[in-house]
Amino acid sequence: MSTNLENLSAAGVSIWLDDLSRDRIQSGSLAELINGSSVVGVTTNPSIFSAAIKGSSLYKSDVLALKAQGESTGSIVTTLTTSDVKSACDLLHETFTASKQVDGRVSIEVDPFLAHQTAQTVEQGKTLWTLVNRPNLLVKVPATIEGLPAIQELTAAGISVNVTLIFSVERYLKVMDAYMTGLETRLAAGLPISEIHSVASFFVSRIDTEIDKRLDAMGADTALRGQSAIANAVLAYEAYLHVIASERWQGLESHGANQQRPLWASTGVKDKAYDSTRYVVELVAANCVNTMPEGTLNEVRAHGAVRGDTITPAIAAAHSHFAALAAAEIDFADVVAHLEKDGVKKFADAWQELLDNVSAVA
Repeated sequence: MSTNLENLSAAGVSIWLDDLSRDRIQSGSLAELINGSSVVGVTTNPSIFSAAIKGSSLYKSDVLALKAQGESTGSIVTTLTTSDVKSACDLLHETFTASKQVDGRVSIEVDPFLAHQTAQTVEQGKTLWTLVNRPNLLVKVPATIEGLPAIQELTAAGISVNVTLIFSVERYLKVMDAYMTGLETRLAAGLPISEIHSVASFFVSRIDTEIDKRLDAMGADTALRGQSAIANAVLAYEAYLHVIASERWQGLESHGANQQRPLWASTGVKDKAYDSTRYVVELVAANCVNTMPEGTLNEVRAHGAVRGDTITPAIAAAHSHFAALAAAEIDFADVVAHLEKDGVKKFADAWQELLDNVSAVA
């Protein structure tokens, strides 16, 4: 067991792997990470599934058999992805039980082409929940404006949700409100809420990539580079602390509600000038999740200096950084609007590539 990964886990961060494939499941790779690297969850997205199915021969026989049965390409993709997620859920079931259902979670995303369609997102979220039929599933729903009521409705239906593509604290507050409203709706109907869990996935590295680019184009103070992503996540955690201390949340918790934990996603470093573990070791605090690709996991294992809580001591500096960004005339609202649009497009493109790859199997 890696000391650095153990220390990260002991500091309150649940380590989830941002990857899944049939090869990883059948080779025992995922089991090894669960047993030896403190991995207690798995996240997937359209890009991950596209790479998994494109890069493996293990799916071919299933694809051909389903085609012979007359299944559509979309239906085949759903069968393949839900099958892998079921297997991962089963591998993590012991973790799920040991953590009292907090961890041992596997996420599967609704079709990204539905990112701006509330009713269809709800319908597919319910379908995926039924198809996988595992209590440790999380259905991923994007935090678009149209996704917010879907989060609320799925939560009210008793479905655990991973809210993805969050870039701003402003949107994060709306996400937490949607989760709480869903729980309140369920309670009002006399239904239990104690088995519903949720995470809110805050995308990290893409913030620095976009803001650094804008700072460079403006010839702005280089001291501001590479600080925005961590500062943004720190302010998100501050918002989380305010919400769980609120009277509204305390009332829900008294009825058995589980906190919607902040999850740090997109934690692989894009700019190689930066330390490869920065989006992990600088985002440590209680009740967080960090989902990372295996490359980042290995970097943390090798040289991640875990120093305990690095978030709450950084709150004041994070506010100062955003004041400096505003003074430098960085339009953060425009940054996050661009990143959300780009994020939806990237996942939709990956999903289309996945459909095309499956269609081409012969």
